Formats: sequence, structure tokens, C-alpha cells
Amino acid sequence: MPGSDQLDGYDEKTREQIAGMIAAENRALARARQERENCDCKAGMFPNPDRRAVLLAGAAAVAATSLADPARAQQRKPPAGAVWRDVPEDPTKFPGTPIDEDGGYGSRSQFATETRWRFPTPTTLSSWTMTPLDKSVGIITPSGLHFERHHGGIPTIDPARHFLFVHGMVERPKKLSMADLMRVPSVSRICFIECSGNGLTEWRKPTLKTVQGTHGLLSTSEWTGVQFATIAREVGLKDGAAWVLAEGADSAVMTRSIPLEKLLTDGIIAYGQNGEALRPEQGFPLRLLLPGWEGNTHIKWLRRLEVSDKPFMTREETSKYTDLLPSGKARQFTFSMEAKSVITFPSGEMKLPGPGFYEVSGLAWSGRGKIARVEISADGGRTWLLAALQEPALPIAATRFRFPWVWAGEPAILQSRATDETGYVQPTLKQLVEIRGLAGPFGSVYHLNAIQSWAVAADGSVSNVHA
Repeated sequence: MPGSDQLDGYDEKTREQIAGMIAAENRALARARQERENCDCKAGMFPNPDRRAVLLAGAAAVAATSLADPARAQQRKPPAGAVWRDVPEDPTKFPGTPIDEDGGYGSRSQFATETRWRFPTPTTLSSWTMTPLDKSVGIITPSGLHFERHHGGIPTIDPARHFLFVHGMVERPKKLSMADLMRVPSVSRICFIECSGNGLTEWRKPTLKTVQGTHGLLSTSEWTGVQFATIAREVGLKDGAAWVLAEGADSAVMTRSIPLEKLLTDGIIAYGQNGEALRPEQGFPLRLLLPGWEGNTHIKWLRRLEVSDKPFMTREETSKYTDLLPSGKARQFTFSMEAKSVITFPSGEMKLPGPGFYEVSGLAWSGRGKIARVEISADGGRTWLLAALQEPALPIAATRFRFPWVWAGEPAILQSRATDETGYVQPTLKQLVEIRGLAGPFGSVYHLNAIQSWAVAADGSVSNVHA
């Protein structure tokens, strides 16, 4: 059970939610400690290095035993997405795995153990999972690690029986099959999707320990599909058309009102992700993609687009996904995700082995365009230095930044601050709270894009702090 100081100031329902998040993260950390593999490049950067050595020795012993006893090897449970195989002492002395043994769809290495972890809601049908950003490389999130948010479970849909209806204030209503959509010229775009509730536990006090917990509702993929503007030309928009209701085919029948202007500018009806069909948890066979806007508007399992002259005022844009202000009023239709960044290495629950050189690395993103610059502070924001942006630095996509840092072995507070091409500068938490207040259940709930602080202690341990 988390300490009472972590739960002070919240109502009973919110206390239960936060306690559940903390417990889920702690379970994930416990699994990670058990599964941690040897990595010379980051040796000693995690807690309990002695325990790590013991685990490695134990793994070697198990591998040797497995070679002698194939039946025992079959009992080993591999990480998600992997197949457990014996590890020979010298791989040059034994034939490898037969080609196409996996049935034609590859699996990952049994030594790659990164997974999402789920928020423990009372029902597994309405919950979310977090992307392990601390394990990410580059900018693309593997489809199998892309965060999830569901309100009624993951539907199983036969694409041969799925249709997209486009109707309302149009000249020629259409019922489009997947074959119809696949015949239309397609586009591909790399962009991030971020849940507007990303980091909701962190408004009042630092709560979760890892960057997976504080920022894990962010992922970046290449999406492929049909531009909404192409479909709009086919159906013909009537005068006065200004909004579109997007509706999903899940049991929650998720709906959001979308301004027509946004859809015509860069909206995509997507059927592909990272070079293959959408995963079921990402909306197979169709989802709406609205680059730079909050994740709840990217309707999955898309089945209907109804054109209107006004918004539909659905549950997800009235009682939910609005930003409560100190006055008691709430901002509605705050679609854009503002500039944001986070250091992923070093980050919470890592441990630096000792003074010396480290490359600080992380991700920055903005729903309004390209990231123009990222600055790094090692003293809690008193001084800032420019980080290098790794190419490609794409608009409305995660951009990786890197910064050379020599740690002297003294306490430090690492922060990153992003500025996008519009000139918007990522705010401090204090600046954001001054505008938004702390009137909601967690303080506020949505659109937390404040600067994240990681405290590096004299012993090298890294923790989540407010600074």
C-alpha cells in the first residue's frame, strides 16, 4: 500500500485509483527486476546490481540445464511475443532455428522483455496500458507496445463485413467497404498519439516512479490510409457543414464531434500501422487519425461519419475530456496537444553506477508542428543548455533529443524543456497550475504538459520529483 502522504488531499475514489496505479507500476517493476538481462552498455544503471548478477548466474544455470533436458526447456515461459529456445554455449557449433518455424510471422527475442502494463480498473474492458518509453530507441513505437485506451473492450471485427457510413449534410451519402477504401489513393504519415490524460497522477505531487508511469500514454507510429478530404469530394459537402460525428464499432460506441476544418486539413481514415494492418487494439480494421489532437478523438473501429452544422455534445466532450478551471467552469474542445518533452534516460528507478560521462536522451513532441529546440537543465531549471535533435525531426511526431552530461557525483535535478516551431515553450508545473488550478479529482486531469523533473541522488539513484 502506498504511503499516506502520496494519497493525502484526494477524495476516496481518487485515492483508490492512484493506489491502483502505484500498485500496478510496482508489479511491473518487480517483474523487470526478475527479468533484467545483461547489458554492458548500461551496467549498474538500475537498482540492486548484486541481485542482477545473481539473476544472470541463475539464468545461465537454467540454460545449461535446459540443454540437457529439452522437456524442462519447454516449461520455461517466454516473454510476451517471444518463443523460448535453448541457448547453446557456442552458437557457431549448433544449427540455428529452422526458417519459417514461426509460421510466417516473426517473434521477438526471448531476451527482449519490454511490455506495457495495465491500469488496474475494476473491469479489464475499460482501462489503459502504458508504453515503456524508457526502453524505446529512435522515435517509432513497435505496434505491440503502442499504448491502449479502451472503454468497452477490444472488438473482433471481420473486415469483409465492416463498412464506413458517411452521411448527414452531404450530397451523396456513401456506404464504403474496406475494398472501396483500399482502392482510393492512400497516404502515409508518421505522427504521435497521446492520451490527454497522460500523467494525470502527477498534478498535485510526484506519484509514479517511472517514465512509463508518468508519460507512457504516448506512442508514435507510421499510419497509412485515405485522406478524409478525398472522401469528402466523393460525397459532396452541403453548405453550412461544420462538424462531423465520428463513431466507433466497439461496445462503448465511442463518439466524438470533430470540426470539419480539421478533417479536411489532415484527417486520415487509417487502415495501416507501421507497414501492416492495424492491430485490433489500435482499431482494426479502421481508425480515425487526427494528427496532433488528443487521443480520444482518434476514434478506433471507425464505422460512421455524420456531417452536421454543429457539435453533437457527446458524453466524451461534456462530462469527460474537458479542462476544469479554478472558477468551476471547464474548457471544452481543447483538442491540441501542446509542446512537451521528457527525459527517458536517465529516468525514474534507474541508477547511475558512478560519476562520469552520460548521454541524456529523451523525446519531445508538439501537436502544433515541429520541435524547434530542446534545452536541458541539470540544476532544476536555473540554467539551460541546448540539446541536439536527432533526425528526422518531423512535424507532429516524437523527436529524439540527446545531450552530453558529465555527472560529478553530486545531487542533480535533470529537466528538459521543448519549444515548437510556433514559439510555444513547455511550461513549468507551477505555471500550468496557476492557469488551470487543482479543482479536479487529481488536481486537474487532462493536458498535463509540464516540465518533468528527475532527481539524481549522490548514490546515482533516480527518482520522480517536483522541482
